[in-house]
Amino acid sequence: MNIGLDMMGGDFAPLEAVKGLKQFLSVNTSAANIFCIGDEAVVQPLLDELQVASPLLHLVHAPEVIGYHEHPTKALKEKQKSSISIGYYMLATGKIDAFISAGNTGAMLVGAMFSIKPIAGILRPCVSGVVPKSNGETGVILDVGLNADCKPEQLNQFALLGSLYAQHILKVNNPKVGLLNVGEEEGKGNLLAQATFPLLKENTQINFIGNMEGRDIFTEKCDVIVCDGFTGNIILKMAESVYDLAALRNFDQDTYFNRFHYENYGGSPVLGVAKPVIIGHGISSTKAFTNMISLAVQMVESDICSKMAESFQAIN
Repeated sequence: MNIGLDMMGGDFAPLEAVKGLKQFLSVNTSAANIFCIGDEAVVQPLLDELQVASPLLHLVHAPEVIGYHEHPTKALKEKQKSSISIGYYMLATGKIDAFISAGNTGAMLVGAMFSIKPIAGILRPCVSGVVPKSNGETGVILDVGLNADCKPEQLNQFALLGSLYAQHILKVNNPKVGLLNVGEEEGKGNLLAQATFPLLKENTQINFIGNMEGRDIFTEKCDVIVCDGFTGNIILKMAESVYDLAALRNFDQDTYFNRFHYENYGGSPVLGVAKPVIIGHGISSTKAFTNMISLAVQMVESDICSKMAESFQAIN
């Protein structure tokens, strides 16, 4: 197993990436090869200083960095020696099995769409987010930002992608799928929700339980929450603010509120593309990088992308 890690992506990279790598190696027993993609003149001294050494580590020189404010498509085209460009090249050519970056989100999404390409039959990939539920379990919400405007057919596909992810990565048996809406009754909501409901109801590959409201998000009502990327991104940012509020009021040591901290989940996987791609938060910390690598290993070991491809092949 080969995992590619962008060492230059993130506000605190490459230092936090190196620390996260060290922590991963100290607690993880998998035999994953980690390809550290970044400027060797910057990364190697940090690896030496923090005594991060292993036969499983391989440094890949990438002298360029795509900044946060650069145009994604233009930057990928012009900076082919950047850590993100090289990472996607290695993923596309089979040199690595998964790619992780906390760098330019737009460039990561463009790379996922055009370097790896969507699984056959998928209209649009999506990005999922983690939902800490009040009963201690974990759910998933998608899309959380890749597709601001969606069609009913896309939400129907998101439901299946989320269900497969919950089953194989979160280990939820027969995950319950809910459509985020303004009311529980069938026929409620805007045109998108009204048109999506019957598609989900007829989808025999998912366990659709009907509409769910905003007050149900953190309950045990469902395991997979389906919505458009505009709505999902607002909910994701609101959920992140819950931890900030808890910390402000000294509740951040509470077991439940602490689960809202982004670093506990590392990054967000792009679902619907042919190979595992994980996008980290721009302010990713040591723990976040560690958990991103762990998630990448889990996605490769579970062969989740192949399982998704098989499901959509069966539909087609």
